[in-house]
Amino acid sequence: MNSLSDRINNLSTSQTLAMAALARELKAQGKDIISLSLGEPDFNTPDFIKEAAKKAIDENYSTYSPVDGYAELKEAICRKFKRDNNLDYKPANIVVSTGAKQSLYNIAQCMLNDGDEVILPAPYWVSYYEIIKMSGGIPVEVPTSVESDFKITAEQLEKAITPKTKMIWYSSPCNPSGSVYSREEFTAIAKVLEKYPNIYVVADEIYEHINFSGTFCSIASVPGMFERTITVNGVAKAFAMTGWRIGYIGAPEFIAKACTKMQGQVTSGANSIAQRATIAAVDADPKVLNYMVEAFHKRRDLVVGLIKEIPGLKINVPEGAFYVFPDVSSFFGKTLRGTLIKDATDFSMYLLAEANVATVTGDAFGNPDCIRFSYATSEELLTEAMRRIKEVLA
Repeated sequence: MNSLSDRINNLSTSQTLAMAALARELKAQGKDIISLSLGEPDFNTPDFIKEAAKKAIDENYSTYSPVDGYAELKEAICRKFKRDNNLDYKPANIVVSTGAKQSLYNIAQCMLNDGDEVILPAPYWVSYYEIIKMSGGIPVEVPTSVESDFKITAEQLEKAITPKTKMIWYSSPCNPSGSVYSREEFTAIAKVLEKYPNIYVVADEIYEHINFSGTFCSIASVPGMFERTITVNGVAKAFAMTGWRIGYIGAPEFIAKACTKMQGQVTSGANSIAQRATIAAVDADPKVLNYMVEAFHKRRDLVVGLIKEIPGLKINVPEGAFYVFPDVSSFFGKTLRGTLIKDATDFSMYLLAEANVATVTGDAFGNPDCIRFSYATSEELLTEAMRRIKEVLA
């Protein structure tokens, strides 16, 4: 007898985490696996952040923190929003959570009723779909392609809106495509949303600083969008702090209060030491991250160049994050070394079996024609991975 809830039985496993676990398992068996599956910087947390954490330990920040975060951290986040995004959030608009993923879950739980529709430009981050579904919402996928740089147009958005539409969720720079929306593109989207004042936007900006485009725009800074946007960010990606588990939102005060209420019944305040370290991170000039951004930029150029040399893979040039998302559909229906490739999942598993390279199927991101490579690893491993892939596709 299955005693588990329908909720958990209907929940899909994160494909990025599943592939990373499979890669680790194969490595443990002695296979020479190159894992390009998990989105995690291969840098150490900067020393000035670690020093702030050590100081917090010495100063005995070892008790429960406020549910929505330390006041000093919320003030620092407000300064960061003003400095980097020209957004005038107040501490009452900020909620600090145990990672940006919890921030997203809080939002869905607090904003969605059963049957509310949420527009997801596809590809989208894997957890959006399941978080929305778990919260009673209905994900509405709007497809994009490599030809459009995987970005939704204002016209596509308008066609997807129905009387049940409650929200639109997206990331920029995007995981998995690396696409970055421009101010002009957001302005066109805002023009559409002017007609629908009850639709809210969740803007996931966790990759904000890993951006090669030279500019970055928060949709909340576009006229008319501030009061209807929930800006989600954190320190995991840009500051190489994935394990510190700190994310945050800037939102209208009534939404921030609701998220605090929800969090108070689930996890309460985020880790106290990590919060004190995050003050140092968000107060720092983003230029301190240049060495990481420059390394990712160089790796992007390397990987894009190598992929373009592999017949059958179609790729754009991503402007941010640390992923490439090539279209592999030219291989569908073909047999490679005795393996029939029916879809992107088959293709991803073929690369794991034949090339010993772990990737993630685009099905997990709402785009069944593509697969995701993370280039958050050394140039040497990236070059070897692309050599192996080219060989098994020849």
